[in-house]
Amino acid sequence: MSVPITKEGHDKIVEEVKHLKKVERPEIIAKIAEARSHGDLSENAEYHAAKERQSFIEGRIEYLDGVLADAEVIDVTKLSGNKVLFGATVVLLNIDDDKKVTYKLVGEPESDPKNGKISIACPIGRALIGKEKGDEVTIKIPSGSADYEILEVKYV
Repeated sequence: MSVPITKEGHDKIVEEVKHLKKVERPEIIAKIAEARSHGDLSENAEYHAAKERQSFIEGRIEYLDGVLADAEVIDVTKLSGNKVLFGATVVLLNIDDDKKVTYKLVGEPESDPKNGKISIACPIGRALIGKEKGDEVTIKIPSGSADYEILEVKYV
């Protein structure tokens, strides 16, 4: 099953994997070797912390390699139109309080709501898919629902 991801998101994951393999992995191997040289491993906190970090690094590499293997890279800059699809940057107006919010619809692995990147699978993403500039949409939020108007749809 392929997972859609933007070129930007794909490149970021590739860089993270490269960093983990070429920097983090060798550093943690050296720390484990150093901790081993201190003797008794059963009470060696340095050794146990390094092994735990190694486990995290290897798990992260495995996860990201899986993401890359299943990724379907989509170049958003080649898309256009007024319809909200994967990769769209959408400017919304909250009809109740006149506040504007901007979201970019991305794949699950690159979702980062704090930075305005939301997954196409999250409730907001699902509510926006297929809508067009000028449409009003009701989005379920933790406190109930909110009504928004789509002010702008762009692909950048």
